[in-house]
Amino acid sequence: MAVGFIRFQSAVPSRSGRFPGVFAMANGLALQGRLSTIDMAWWRAANAHLTESYVDPSTAAPECYDRTLNPGARAWFKDGARDQIGLVREYLVVLDRYGVGWVELRTNAPGRIVYEDDVQVIAVPYDYDRDWPLHDGPSLRTSASA
Repeated sequence: MAVGFIRFQSAVPSRSGRFPGVFAMANGLALQGRLSTIDMAWWRAANAHLTESYVDPSTAAPECYDRTLNPGARAWFKDGARDQIGLVREYLVVLDRYGVGWVELRTNAPGRIVYEDDVQVIAVPYDYDRDWPLHDGPSLRTSASA
């Protein structure tokens, strides 16, 4: 059975056309000074806990987010990463409080995996020309007169 993957990201693209993940959005709120004093203290503690407790893929494999080698690479939690997903849900509560839209994505095929550990993968989204499976099949068009 395939491992499922979950990603939490912005509901709208950034100016660069990317969909930032939950941590980038929360960090953005903090760095822009938009968090309340209480939420800022929570954000600092939550980020410190994550830094101490979990591998940062960009430290373990610096090339995983390289825009030339791995364009559009993004992080996905493995479905079984219950503790980490629980922590992310706390970040989502903060995003909701500040009106930052987000979506939850689920898939069994997140793309070309360029980094993997026990709880997450970094994957480059599939590319139409390279990965679309129906190039040489019969036409999908139908005729109303047929």
